[in-house]
Amino acid sequence: MTLKRNYLNSKNALVLTGGGARAAYQVGVLSAIAKFLPRNHGIPFPILCGTSAGAINTTSLACYASCFQLGVKKLEWAWKNFNISSIYYNDPINVFSHIGKGMLASFQADYASKSPRSLLNNAPLRELLNQILDFTRIDNNITRGYLSAVAVTASSYSSGDSISFFQSGDNNLPWSRSKRRGELSQLNTEHLMASAAIPMVFPSVNIKNQHFGDGSVHQLSPLSPAIHLGAKKIFVIGVDQPKNPLKNKENNPQPPSSATVAGHLLDSIFSDTLNSDLERMARINYTLKLISAKNREENEGLKHIDSFVINPSHDFNAIAAQYYYDLPLSIRILLRSVGIGNDSESSILSYLLFEKNFCGELIKLGFADAMEKEQAIRAFLDI
Repeated sequence: MTLKRNYLNSKNALVLTGGGARAAYQVGVLSAIAKFLPRNHGIPFPILCGTSAGAINTTSLACYASCFQLGVKKLEWAWKNFNISSIYYNDPINVFSHIGKGMLASFQADYASKSPRSLLNNAPLRELLNQILDFTRIDNNITRGYLSAVAVTASSYSSGDSISFFQSGDNNLPWSRSKRRGELSQLNTEHLMASAAIPMVFPSVNIKNQHFGDGSVHQLSPLSPAIHLGAKKIFVIGVDQPKNPLKNKENNPQPPSSATVAGHLLDSIFSDTLNSDLERMARINYTLKLISAKNREENEGLKHIDSFVINPSHDFNAIAAQYYYDLPLSIRILLRSVGIGNDSESSILSYLLFEKNFCGELIKLGFADAMEKEQAIRAFLDI
């Protein structure tokens, strides 16, 4: 009980970003952290914030907040046993009929009832989430003191705002800022489906007559939900890949393909805003040092927030290329039609490769990267 309360009082927050299949990397990092703690220890992050595929990981952890190792093991088992059919339809009939229905829908009258259009149909993911997640456990863990708050962020295509749906036991109030707000909610599968709906790839989700998509799209401040929920320390597991300076300096006379451009756009959505927000927080922390302690006490909203960021040490795209032929033939044909092959520079492949071999490699990479920083992680989390 003492260990549980210490971590709850610490206000450590875990922020997991999006990235489709890349989110398997987060599981590897969490698996390493679980080894730093006693077997039956509660979660060392009482505040959980996730976006896109990271929202699914954070919600899964929230369901098992009373035993961090068990929660991570269940998460790791799920990712290691994933296949594409668990996430989206990949047989030829479903793939091409879904695209055909979307094309026919464009000829419908405006008053006709329409289904959301997308490249792929991720209905199997909804079924999987309903099977493996027991959302009632979140309230139980909050009541028992193992969890303070959990937030899932989605983007409203209706208003253009970033909405963080949060469940909390600390009397946290909803917040509203420019282009972002927090709404107190009872989390369910639809919130996760909305947050993980990669633009154009997966269909939007209707929640209370608003259409939502991937939480990274309008998320100008990814750290905001954790801060509003009371975080004093923020541990971030990102998916920002290391850049290859030699490759970047190559003089390629050919213009980038549409697939390459689309990959760059997804990379920007999932990583650039996080880097900007971390830089902004560092500047605010520096500015606070210049303000007297008395003035800081008089202004309750001003507080220093520490952060720890871990990003992959290897290129996801290079790893994904090795497993290109793990994709079903119908998906390879579909990707080829937009210029994506095993030698393509586009990063889209690494977002869609929900196959256990690729996901297993990312889990190993995350585990190795975290173990290399074991002492720094222990120090940051006071383990």
